[in-house]
Amino acid sequence: MSDPAVHDPATSPASDDASAVRSSPDAAPLTDEAQAVVAALPDTIARLYGEPLTEIPKDLYIPPDALEVILETFEGPLDLLLYLIRRQNFNILDIPMAEVTRQYLSYVEEIRSRNLELAADYLLMAAMLIEIKSRMLLPLRPKEGEDDVEDPRAELVRRLLEYEQMKIAARQIDAFPQLGRDVLTAQVYVDQTMAPRLPDVNPDDLRAAWSDILRRAKLTAHHHISREPLSVREHMSRILKFLQGRPFVEFTELFMEELAHGGGVPIVVVHFLALLELAREGLVEVTQAEAYAPIYVRLGYTPS
Repeated sequence: MSDPAVHDPATSPASDDASAVRSSPDAAPLTDEAQAVVAALPDTIARLYGEPLTEIPKDLYIPPDALEVILETFEGPLDLLLYLIRRQNFNILDIPMAEVTRQYLSYVEEIRSRNLELAADYLLMAAMLIEIKSRMLLPLRPKEGEDDVEDPRAELVRRLLEYEQMKIAARQIDAFPQLGRDVLTAQVYVDQTMAPRLPDVNPDDLRAAWSDILRRAKLTAHHHISREPLSVREHMSRILKFLQGRPFVEFTELFMEELAHGGGVPIVVVHFLALLELAREGLVEVTQAEAYAPIYVRLGYTPS
């Protein structure tokens, strides 16, 4: 390959100008002074980075394979043979062995002069083609116990058809989208430091637990007729104090102390309202591991 920075002298502007001045048939006759100037102009053979070259550099190195013509490459002997047959529209079931063998051997001779190691892969097929061509020149005789005469090209035709089918299948598979070539894997970063989120409590389970507390409160109620001031804030403080130092407390355990002291339904109701108010303000958390599992209560903050 030639250097892209070196231009053809035929297309060089300086060369064109000089030749136009010297040999234009329509130009006016030059004076003696003009002819002397034209004769003194150097012949530009090329231009390198815009600068004219009047002679070939002495240190110019041209690799031996710079102008080598690269022939079509094939994946193997069968690929070359199939190419020769399909290019000339030969019937693959009735291969003209003489013409195909001649073309195949000419190609093998060409690559053997350039790459002996590569040509070795094709010599076995060349020997097979020559053998088939020789057998077709001889009278065909059936084998013992057989009436039909086997075509010497049958095995070669079978291999060519199988190879062509595999080549078509490989081309179809290669047309499918491939990872890394047509599509890329999406990568998502997940922060592993996030705190686990416990499942929310089912309202039906909370209502069922509250109904059970009411049933126990009715069983342990004392019939005293008295007026007692009840403070939701006071019960909120008692619940927070009860939860401190404990990771989890079962829902029913929050009401055991009230029931043990003979608290009736009003006290239990106020205690439950205090719990709901704490949960609304985020001071406590009501959790449940799964459906129908026990309900637990814990502090929603870390005490200092």
